[in-house]
Amino acid sequence: MADIELDAGVDPAFREDVLAGLAMRPRAIPARWFYDLRGSELFEQITDLPEYYPTRLERSILEANGGAIGEVIGSGHAVVEFGSGSSAKTPLLLDAIAPAAYVPIDISGEFLRESARALSADFPDLPVHPVEADFTHPVPLPGSIADMPKLGFFPGSTIGNFIPPSAVDFLRAMKETLGTGAMLLIGMDRVKGEDVLVPAYDDAAGVTAAFNLNLLERINRELAGDIPVDAFRHRAIWNDMLARIEMHIEAVRAVRFSVAGQSFEMAEGDTIHTENSHKYGERDARILLRAGGWTVVREWTDEADQFALILAEAQPEKSAP
Repeated sequence: MADIELDAGVDPAFREDVLAGLAMRPRAIPARWFYDLRGSELFEQITDLPEYYPTRLERSILEANGGAIGEVIGSGHAVVEFGSGSSAKTPLLLDAIAPAAYVPIDISGEFLRESARALSADFPDLPVHPVEADFTHPVPLPGSIADMPKLGFFPGSTIGNFIPPSAVDFLRAMKETLGTGAMLLIGMDRVKGEDVLVPAYDDAAGVTAAFNLNLLERINRELAGDIPVDAFRHRAIWNDMLARIEMHIEAVRAVRFSVAGQSFEMAEGDTIHTENSHKYGERDARILLRAGGWTVVREWTDEADQFALILAEAQPEKSAP
């Protein structure tokens, strides 16, 4: 086999996940690898689409309830945002609670640093400490915030991207990162009609399709792949049994390709499962949080109860009631 020259900066975990995901049946690649610089930019475009309701609803909840949220949380916290992206909704929270510091954590380092610079310009007196890391695992926080009370911020219903067992593991990892007694403000999307859900993940302008297919472009660029991207299309499916939207990349013709020196083939109609977006009812959300070590303190929703912003507290472990 010839030597394959890979991108020098490629994350070994990316290579491992892609090769394993293409070899397994059904094929699947974790959604976190969407977020190179181009993927992060495309996702920010998605949040402005008319079909994509979660961002608008969550923003409306923050705008309508900022005072109440600030009263419950109080001031002086270090806000730790998991998967911060552009931090677009973060100023609404920061204005409401008068924090002592802000720590955005994201896997896309270049996008993270750009966003941190922009937020620092808007909040010049607020210490901002960006951390480039895979936030799905416990993350060492800057020593400068060690003695501050912590508030985790995980907006956008991103918790829905995890299958429930992984969501519980992630919630426990957040608790380990933040510590017992910390608080968490988390967005969760409610179950609603398929006529609303599917267009939110398959928009008319094709931005979500470009976001999904960008994963193949990243594989080609960083892992010496030769995947014919034009042989694939984006698909979004509502799985009612599992209460989730599924995103897939589907082969529109039979293809053979290589990635990092390994050969693969897919028949017409074969798919790569790239993302889930689980939707939670009120009781489901509370059970999920309790399983992850968090107890719900307050909850705010939009007028139609289609999206929830939930405040929870990290409780000490108990062996009995």
